[in-house]
Amino acid sequence: RKEQELDSKDAIILHQFSRPTNGVPSLSPFCLKMETYLRMADLPYQNYFDGKLSPQGKMPWIEYNHKKVSGTEFIIDFLEEKLGVNLNKHLGPHERAVSRAVTKMVEEHFYWTLAYCQWVENLHETQKMVSLFGPFSDLLKWILCHLTKGIVKREMYGHGIGRFSEEEMYTLMEKDMRTLASLLGDKKYIMGPTVSTVDATVFGHLAQAMWTLPGTRPERLIKGELINLAMYCERIRRKFWPEWHHDDDNTLYESEESSEASKTYSPLQDFSFYSRTETFDEEGNSISQTPDTDYTGHSLFDSDVDMDDYRDHEQCK
Repeated sequence: RKEQELDSKDAIILHQFSRPTNGVPSLSPFCLKMETYLRMADLPYQNYFDGKLSPQGKMPWIEYNHKKVSGTEFIIDFLEEKLGVNLNKHLGPHERAVSRAVTKMVEEHFYWTLAYCQWVENLHETQKMVSLFGPFSDLLKWILCHLTKGIVKREMYGHGIGRFSEEEMYTLMEKDMRTLASLLGDKKYIMGPTVSTVDATVFGHLAQAMWTLPGTRPERLIKGELINLAMYCERIRRKFWPEWHHDDDNTLYESEESSEASKTYSPLQDFSFYSRTETFDEEGNSISQTPDTDYTGHSLFDSDVDMDDYRDHEQCK
């Protein structure tokens, strides 16, 4: 894509990796976290897929009023200060401390085991999802993925977690996932009935296990024993990503309002201006699409999946 002139005056420009080919918004937990946070906080933003890293070598990063900020934690702090948004205002001091502890467990520990699964053990499947086009795209994807594999293994070794055996790493991964499942329990979100910043973090990572790691141990775990985490991911996807659909959608997560009309899917917008009220294409044409309704016009606030729904489904089976 040709370099385009960006004007970040009073507009959030979100730089992130290109959309993968399997319909998931991002193969990066941090890019998915950041974009989900912007939707949760009701902040209009412009995606920019130039592949350019921040001055600190980070992805994602944002520009706002010509100021560049990288690192998801610093980006959120910056937006809270500049725009007055705060997804954690309903949390008390103890809940904020728990929220931060969960965030650090996910980003500094669970992340590395996911990265190993995605870029080392499951590299062949990940390579199919990478979005590159052109006469040498297959070769370029092979090179890119194997370079990433080497970087991940080196950084994991430096972190320390990469010095364990594969079985030991998966043991650590399962402990983290079971911890998240226990924290969530039968609640709607991690900290209770209202969404908070930690949900963007947890969703960004669990979504990788849910939708980008077919046949792997984390996918089997989240869709099997830890079914409440799968329901949690579906709940957030439906509420904040109405245009994101997946080939593996099944009736376990369908609400009674679902119909065949709702199966008319539209792809994720690659280069669009997104807001809670409407999405614009590159020409500025309005696309009727909000996080609050599906394609039939039904409210997605009523499509949350509860444990009772799952139990009823199991009894029917």
